[in-house]
Amino acid sequence: MAFNNSTVNFEYEDYISEVCERVVVMETFGGSSYILIFILSIIGNCLLLYVLFLYENLTNVTNLFVLNLACSDLMLTVTLPFWAIYRLQDWFFGDFACKIVTASHIVGLYSSIILLTAMTVDRFITVVLHNMPRNKVRRQRFAALSCAAAWIISISFSVYAATKVTVEERGGRSMCTKILNDEIGYKLAVSLLFFFLLSIICFCYSAILKTVLQASNRRKHRTVVVVLCIVAAFIICLVPYMILDIIRSLNEPKNCFARQRLNIAFSICYVLAHSHCCMNPILYMLSEKWRKHLLDLFSCKKVRRVRDRKRTTGSCVTQK
Repeated sequence: MAFNNSTVNFEYEDYISEVCERVVVMETFGGSSYILIFILSIIGNCLLLYVLFLYENLTNVTNLFVLNLACSDLMLTVTLPFWAIYRLQDWFFGDFACKIVTASHIVGLYSSIILLTAMTVDRFITVVLHNMPRNKVRRQRFAALSCAAAWIISISFSVYAATKVTVEERGGRSMCTKILNDEIGYKLAVSLLFFFLLSIICFCYSAILKTVLQASNRRKHRTVVVVLCIVAAFIICLVPYMILDIIRSLNEPKNCFARQRLNIAFSICYVLAHSHCCMNPILYMLSEKWRKHLLDLFSCKKVRRVRDRKRTTGSCVTQK
């Protein structure tokens, strides 16, 4: 009988905890936001990839980073419909999908910050250390190795995290939830990596901005503005989420009202963190070159430029 009472008490406490943590308004806000971000990101990043393959030289270092960032954003984007349905209802997709979606989510999230760090270091070397002898092959090799490292590291994190999630029944809901026994240690390790890379980005861009402002020919460094906006958007989106995630891991409020307020703030930051995957294509439009590519694409004036640059043949439409 004592066993039954303890079981009932445990289930009741679990139910109360779930009621405290779940805010219906924020669940609806989160689910709707994920669908909107998904649509914008799919359109923007697929269009960006199409323009890249159509007009640009993919051996160019900046284009290589842009290509990998778009793929990284899409990795994160494809998980959003699952999270949207999960926020609005329950997890209907089973244990295997829980692991795959979690892994894809982590790959997209973590590869972005590593790629942006490498992209920033490349800009730092090009702009700040421009007087140093530059080797094009060496720079391309650095970009390729950085992209490979970003995927390897993020996939390693994702495989570990995927083994630590499962589908459980809590408070009458089917949940894709973490079963990390060392969750605090794992999150601290991830947070240390994030803020270490963030410090590298801040240092590099401080030096880049100083150099650009002192330069007589600022048009030469117009690419820096685009990359700076991409990095700034990433910081604005990700830093609040990472800070609140650490706070939740280290100190979870016991009071129900305080827990709900923390979860409302975290839900907003979580949506903001995911919104960065649809921002990059918009920010690339700050570049005159990318705007010209889009105008040419929509007006079907692609033949001459593609033929001259890539030495291919073809036509946009058949004139009769």
